[in-house]
Amino acid sequence: MDVVNALLRWLHVIAGIIWIGYLYFFNFVNIPFAAKMKEAGVGKTTVPELMPRALFWFRWGAAWTWITGVLLLLMVFYHGGILFDDPMTGEYNAATIASIAFTFLGVFIYDALFKSPLAGNVKVAYSIGFAIIAGVVILMAEGAGFSYRAYNIHIGAMMGTAMAFNVWFRIWPAQQKIITATKNGEAPDPALLALAGGRSRHNTYLSVPLVWMMINSHTTSFAGFGGYIGLLVMILLGWHLVFQFYAKSLKIEGF
Repeated sequence: MDVVNALLRWLHVIAGIIWIGYLYFFNFVNIPFAAKMKEAGVGKTTVPELMPRALFWFRWGAAWTWITGVLLLLMVFYHGGILFDDPMTGEYNAATIASIAFTFLGVFIYDALFKSPLAGNVKVAYSIGFAIIAGVVILMAEGAGFSYRAYNIHIGAMMGTAMAFNVWFRIWPAQQKIITATKNGEAPDPALLALAGGRSRHNTYLSVPLVWMMINSHTTSFAGFGGYIGLLVMILLGWHLVFQFYAKSLKIEGF
């Protein structure tokens, strides 16, 4: 089991580097660059050649990161018996089942939120999203009795599931149509551009807190800094960092 654990972690990290590397390339490099390409009128040639190649690694990196992540979650926390704060008294109850359900099915709540009229107001939509995350964290920690490491990785898995869903069921289908339209010299549907760009932006904001949760699934060093309250603070800090990264990306110029 230790050998399998090590191999899964290795594959998980490799796939994650590929996925998130391309995610950051798209959001912090390609978005400003695409505006320059549009001005120069070279998108018709560049986009059909660049994007299918980049999106191949992007979507399969996402798939294998998620698959290996779920296998590690099952192996380390469920098979390893470290799901509960007190392994001796912890037991599966309604809160436990609800917590696991939110981890893997919460993506549909997220998707519905950002397909609803509420999505038109970014501050409202993000605030509701944060409130849902906070509610699930409290459910896991207080209701289900998850350990600090366990609720960190389960919230991370919830975010990672939403991110992988976005890649395969929102970004990739939209990009296929965008690339085809661009290749044919047609203007892509603005709704598709907004969908692909918006979900990619969501993934970027989710990715930084997710890395924090991955780290804290291995340690309890920060458990004393407010427990799940500290985790929620780190989510907000992560979102602020991404905001600053976007701001910086728009100021970097080519030669």
